[in-house]
Amino acid sequence: MLQGGNFLITTYNKPALGDTLIVVLAQDTAEETTKQANGITGIYDAQGEAIGFNFFDVARFTPVEGQGQVHLTVDQIKELNQAIVAAGLTGALPLAETPKFVIGKIIDFQPHPKSDHLHVTQVDFGTHQEQIVCGAPNAALGQTVVAALPGAMMPDGKIIWPGELLGVPSFGMLCAARELAIPGAPAARGILIMPDDLAAGSEFDFKQAEAVVAAS
Repeated sequence: MLQGGNFLITTYNKPALGDTLIVVLAQDTAEETTKQANGITGIYDAQGEAIGFNFFDVARFTPVEGQGQVHLTVDQIKELNQAIVAAGLTGALPLAETPKFVIGKIIDFQPHPKSDHLHVTQVDFGTHQEQIVCGAPNAALGQTVVAALPGAMMPDGKIIWPGELLGVPSFGMLCAARELAIPGAPAARGILIMPDDLAAGSEFDFKQAEAVVAAS
């Protein structure tokens, strides 16, 4: 069963876009509408649910620093939500989000019915399980792995959403060290295997992964 709903991806690139904060709350849909007020653009799906916001001259509401994906504080999110209400727009940014890079345990590993190199895995995340299709040559039953769950933004800017691979639903991605931009990551294909003593469902520690890669 797919967990989630607390999607919050915030990006900021002042040299390229000026003082504009881009917020993604859900995957793009075929039918979308926009509403603009007080320097805020809300993006809505066909049901009128907010799937994103653009905050222009965001420093009027809250200062944002950094470049690329940025992580807002609870106070910053509250200030942006107050700005949405003041502008007369609907929707809100979630105050808390679940981790999107998570430790998982492969508890089932089956060949893909339409591929000779893909496998269909069931991954335990402690409180729930997800089906993830994986093509890594080193993936195997029982491994402790790193999963990017729907709503994760990869270091290269790619966003992970639920999807299908050759007709089989997949709810995330099992990650290679190079996909996670871990220093010293090998160029060869293959997912990152983490120590078995890590708990399923715990948040992935990028610094810990550096040590794992360095020791491999």
